[in-house]
Amino acid sequence: MLLELNQLIVRAGHQLLIKNVSWSAYKRILAELGDNRSSRIGYSQGMLEIMAPLPEHEVAKVIIGDLVKVLLEELDLEFWSLGSTTFDKESMDAGVEPDDCFYIQNEARVRGKDRINLEIDPPPDLAIEIDITSRTRFNNYQDLRVPELWRWNGRKLEINVLFNGKYLESNTSSIFPNLPIQQVIPEYLVLSKTNGRNTTMKGFRAWIRQKMSSPI
Repeated sequence: MLLELNQLIVRAGHQLLIKNVSWSAYKRILAELGDNRSSRIGYSQGMLEIMAPLPEHEVAKVIIGDLVKVLLEELDLEFWSLGSTTFDKESMDAGVEPDDCFYIQNEARVRGKDRINLEIDPPPDLAIEIDITSRTRFNNYQDLRVPELWRWNGRKLEINVLFNGKYLESNTSSIFPNLPIQQVIPEYLVLSKTNGRNTTMKGFRAWIRQKMSSPI
């Protein structure tokens, strides 16, 4: 590359796109940047994306992730949350670092593994992206065959379900088909800003239990 990585400055809330990056260069950049960083990396078919999140981005990521954990616990579904782990696959020429992600249906297949290798392991069942300042590109998630992708833009929760290799926007989650996820997650995210995190999670647990006990 003509520029050294330490010469690049990506301000919070912005992204940098670099084209014509080879797979080996992408892996080298990941190694040079290391794990102790606030920026996130995306890669698809030679296009490298470096993103620097804003503080409000991190708040939404944590609360939405916590709501999903509460939901899975109340539904008694085993899961494994891997946060912003780097997932990549050379045969697909793609890599991604989601804001948060969960193994749910495929949790048993990766349980106890110290490293995930997408050449042999399944991708996460659910990925979550916070798109307050920039819009997540579909390419890498589609290439890696992540079954469901949620995107929060600060106002709306967009649910995208993989169908025949492409994402289709949906009003319902394929993972939680009987719950109004698109409506309730934003509601409790907003409540957390006034009621506090713990009170919000307790209220969400109570809501789930009420929904589960109600006749269909």
